[in-house]
Amino acid sequence: MPRALVTGAAQGLGSEIARRLVALGYDVVVHGRDAARTEVALAAAPGAIAGVTGRLDSLASTRFLADDARGRGPYDVIVHNAALGPEQERPLLTEDGIERILQVNVVAPYLLSALLTVPQRIVLIGSDSAFGGHPVVDLSVPDGWESHQAYADSKLLLTMLAFELAARHTDRQINVVHPGWVRTRMGGPRAALPVSDGADTPVWLATSDEAIARRGGQYVHKRRAEAPPAAALDEGLRGELVEHLVTVTGEHLH
Repeated sequence: MPRALVTGAAQGLGSEIARRLVALGYDVVVHGRDAARTEVALAAAPGAIAGVTGRLDSLASTRFLADDARGRGPYDVIVHNAALGPEQERPLLTEDGIERILQVNVVAPYLLSALLTVPQRIVLIGSDSAFGGHPVVDLSVPDGWESHQAYADSKLLLTMLAFELAARHTDRQINVVHPGWVRTRMGGPRAALPVSDGADTPVWLATSDEAIARRGGQYVHKRRAEAPPAAALDEGLRGELVEHLVTVTGEHLH
């Protein structure tokens, strides 16, 4: 059976994606930030074959997660869903000296991508907030830091990372998806879409043999490829981002 890894699978979108992949016959490995959250993720996706654990707000813990996940692979699909929203009141630096939103939303998926074998398909959960993001490729904390802007910046950088991975692996289906404004803990109760709708396109990208799902390097919304933020198409900017991520993590992409 095909095997999938879903990060951030203890609740919300990640949990729904994991459940749907199990229902489609995938061997699913779910992820939680600590042992208790991993148990929640396993309970939320009956039939998942294993759980892996690791916080994403430190390089050491992300490396631990990669080691744990590698032992459960290899994978046909990886869904990078785990992320922080804009709930912080001020910038918080991690033990690695990186702003926490950037570390979880950008540095962690980069490090996992560098440490795990590249699967046939990767789905990175993005956001249309990326269109309002600034390409802060040096991962610095800007003057006048504001949480919603920091979140938008992180989703733009994640989109750039997705397009860089796709450019390096043109034989793989590596895409970023905007799932819509979904009623999760991050999206809030006033969000327009139920979790089931938000999970539809990520699962479709992970499993479908339709034309769009068989291509890579796309920004996908409602099963349609749309124009991405301009920075995602800028090879020079993407290269600068990767250079800084190499410096921060000590790891190179495949």
